[in-house]
Amino acid sequence: MSRNERFHHLLSTDEFVVAPGAANAITARLIEEAGFPAVYITGAGISNSMLGVADVGLVSFKEVVDQVHYITDAVSIPVIADADTGFGNAVNVIRTVKEFEKAGVSAIQLEDQVTPKKCGHFDGKQIVSQEEMVLKIQAAKDAKKDPYFKIIARTDAIAIEGIDAAIERAHAYVEAGADITFVEAPRNEEEMRQITSELNGVPQVANMVEHGLTPILNNAELTTLGFRIVLYANFLQRRTIKAMQESLLQLKEEGSTTSQMNDIITMDERNRITNRARIKEWEKQYIQLSSLSE
Repeated sequence: MSRNERFHHLLSTDEFVVAPGAANAITARLIEEAGFPAVYITGAGISNSMLGVADVGLVSFKEVVDQVHYITDAVSIPVIADADTGFGNAVNVIRTVKEFEKAGVSAIQLEDQVTPKKCGHFDGKQIVSQEEMVLKIQAAKDAKKDPYFKIIARTDAIAIEGIDAAIERAHAYVEAGADITFVEAPRNEEEMRQITSELNGVPQVANMVEHGLTPILNNAELTTLGFRIVLYANFLQRRTIKAMQESLLQLKEEGSTTSQMNDIITMDERNRITNRARIKEWEKQYIQLSSLSE
């Protein structure tokens, strides 16, 4: 069974799909190793880690596609990829879908913000017309080759037009060919319940952004509300940044890493995660001993 088929099967069952976010291959591998059924490639995370800037549409198509390739190559579980606005108009969306599908993702997320976009939990967002986004979804549907490849249509309309307009847009996107809808940044449980009840029958995505606009609910509560997928898009990156800040401060104060030895993985553990043993096997099999000793 292909990854796309496995993701389709997950959505066809009662399983609740928890997809932590990754901005690089090593994080994705840790997510898989921890037993999660899918990984989410976070556009915000790529922007933060690659450029050191906020999620305001500064990362290029090529930069994101490269990271997508690295991540899908590092794991075997289904990968959901954030493709922002599709990097342009409907014609850009066609290329984006083709390239992301070739890169091995099982689902692509497209949103109805203008280009360049902003994080869904930032203020100052703008959205394209419903008609324009419908055409972009249609283009995405026509561009994909694998029937199991999923299109996630995200709307950021709550902040601009309100919850009712956002749900209306989501219905239109489903009619245009979206397999899953993602009404971003509901402001309370009532809006979250309205989303799942009025879009019943279509898998819904919840995005748990710590300190963001949406209340943080646990997975059982989200399941009860009717969501099928939850993203913890930037939890791991933000947790890691805090750990780095604390570790650097301690190093600066103490002048040594000695007191932090129990807070880091061992060399053996790092080698295990990064497949050092397998690489050594390849070296023995394919590289002449004389070149290895030089």
